[in-house]
Amino acid sequence: MSDSTPDAPSTRLVELAHAHGVATEFWDWQGQHTSVPRSTIRAVLGALDVPCDDEAAVERSLADDADAPWRRTLPPVVVTRQGRTPTVAVHVTHGEPVHAWVELEDGGTRDVRQRDTWVEPRTVDGALVGRATVEVPGDLPLGWHVLHAEVGGRSAASCPLVVTPERLQLPPGLAEGQSWGFMAQLYAVRSKASWGVGDLADLAELVDWSGRDLGADFVLVNPLHAAEPVGRMEPSPYLPTTRRFVNPLYVRVEDVRETAYLPSTDRALVEWQAEALRATVTDPGRIDRDAAWPAKRAALETVFMHPRSPARQAAFDAFQQREGRGLADFALWCALAEHFGLPSSTWPPEAHDPGSDLVAGLRHSLADRVEFHAWLQWVADCQLAAVQAGAREAGMSVGVVHDLAVGVHPEGADTWALQGVLASGVTVGAPPDAFNQQGQDWSQPPWRPDGLAEAGYAPYRDMLRTVLRHAGGLRVDHVIGLFRLWWVPPGAGPAAGTYVRYDHEALIGILALEAHRAGAFVVGEDLGTVEPWVRDYLQERGVLGTSILWFEKDDDGAPLRPERWRELCLATVTTHDLPPTAGYLAGEHIELRDRLGLLTRPVAEEYAVDEAERAAVLARLRELGLLPPEATERQVVEALHRYLTWTPCRLLGVALPDAVGDRRAQNQPGTSDEYPNWRLPLADGAGQVVLVEDLRTRPRALSLAEAVTRR
Repeated sequence: MSDSTPDAPSTRLVELAHAHGVATEFWDWQGQHTSVPRSTIRAVLGALDVPCDDEAAVERSLADDADAPWRRTLPPVVVTRQGRTPTVAVHVTHGEPVHAWVELEDGGTRDVRQRDTWVEPRTVDGALVGRATVEVPGDLPLGWHVLHAEVGGRSAASCPLVVTPERLQLPPGLAEGQSWGFMAQLYAVRSKASWGVGDLADLAELVDWSGRDLGADFVLVNPLHAAEPVGRMEPSPYLPTTRRFVNPLYVRVEDVRETAYLPSTDRALVEWQAEALRATVTDPGRIDRDAAWPAKRAALETVFMHPRSPARQAAFDAFQQREGRGLADFALWCALAEHFGLPSSTWPPEAHDPGSDLVAGLRHSLADRVEFHAWLQWVADCQLAAVQAGAREAGMSVGVVHDLAVGVHPEGADTWALQGVLASGVTVGAPPDAFNQQGQDWSQPPWRPDGLAEAGYAPYRDMLRTVLRHAGGLRVDHVIGLFRLWWVPPGAGPAAGTYVRYDHEALIGILALEAHRAGAFVVGEDLGTVEPWVRDYLQERGVLGTSILWFEKDDDGAPLRPERWRELCLATVTTHDLPPTAGYLAGEHIELRDRLGLLTRPVAEEYAVDEAERAAVLARLRELGLLPPEATERQVVEALHRYLTWTPCRLLGVALPDAVGDRRAQNQPGTSDEYPNWRLPLADGAGQVVLVEDLRTRPRALSLAEAVTRR
């Protein structure tokens, strides 16, 4: 790379960046080659604790990188695929003998063969270090094992050895044909019994109706990750405080067993709080989480104080033991948030260190509140289990498909508990693209690739296990983030970032392993700027992709013919980042983005391009005989969905707003308070709220379901 421009990186800085997976150049969404400035590279390397302020620091860091593997006996973790025989370097004092073996997850052991491979010894920190090479057996079972190395007759080191599936197989229920289901924002799907926000009891009603009456195979919901326990609750389900645990806002208080045994005075208090919120469910205005959660929290505190039966207490104790330190730390963070308030930037310095004496003391003095927040997670887990069981009883082959957000809040529980695994001083975002031409800054701290490896990927594994526990499938938002993420330096706009690469073989492999164990499939949201080989890799590993009708085009830019669509994907007409189909057909997304100042091209040009693309899709529908010449809006919506049934796609998603004629987008990327993102209840085309009870008799919902089942 040339040093001719003032902010161009040196050749050695480029070499250092590449050693840490930091991109120094890339191709943007318009196909233009872009060089990353030196300032951005230094900022990102700094977030990885790599000294690079000047050329002398760069040279020292390069030398340290070369010696780093030789300073440790074993690598931090080994991730491989079942049936493969990877080699692992074992570093020892030159000349010392090595004995290696694998401790299997089930308690057995397997010896590991040492290969006769000569590697020149290296002087590191004044000592001569040699390298032995051992070969992992190819017939190890799937799972989390431990690789041990004994050097010179004494135990020296160990590291996790993770054996992942070569390919994640689809569950038996999806082995043949096409399966369909609704896609819903749970908070927006309310019933007469809701406490102002859609909850898990409402989800149970939705899966029962769509499974039992309509023959749907799944319901895909927004991320149910936990939000702030006090203060203003972040409305975006994609900016949680943790991805491992659940937002108790979704708990139905009346379905907690102990609620039925409350004394009459306590029961009356719970009912009084519920009635005030139930009166809001027909209001088409914004959903008010900040009114719903304090009332629900107070009711749940009342229920928590009521004695549990010995069997129920034993189940709660077992839940806490299974979730271990992760649950204990999350519950403690919630108690600290109550104690000190939010944002956490106002906390005393010692409170930011989970291992400090202050935090240890508060863990003891706030034990009752810690237990309450752990109990909330147990209650939510029980209700999630009941929803998934009910979905299968209703005839669904899959049940609930959960959604995994890209990251977490910069001042949330994960950021506090996983220091060293999450990077500080940078945020995750996305470079400019056709729909977000100024780029996006999601304000989330990214995983540190090196921190994940040093932790043996345990935080990632534990998160996946929780999300998958009661899931028939998992959608991974921005799955490209398991390959590379767009890091934005502090104070810079989202367009001034760069990509950081991750060990996708490890991240996708562990995802496949945990999904396999849960009996679930995985859908990766692979939209936006994607390197072509990534989709091939995901298909090879059995991860389904995502195809949006409006974006599927052939090499000439024409709508992709249905027979040419991918088989291994979730096909949909729209997505939560666009208006429902009725609104999209009217071009309302262009008007909205223009009004919010999100366009970089003239609005007339945007309208012209968008109108031409929509006209081309409708012309294709008419060509195939799916659309009459003078079709109504409802007929067009149904024809678009029927078009998807002509594709070989294994999964077909129907946005629930399309089933009732809603026109408003749930989210406008690139905005926060400028638009009521994630706060709109399910409503019809006239803006009237549609409750769960109403769905069973809505002609539009019934005919749209028929459109995707009559192929």
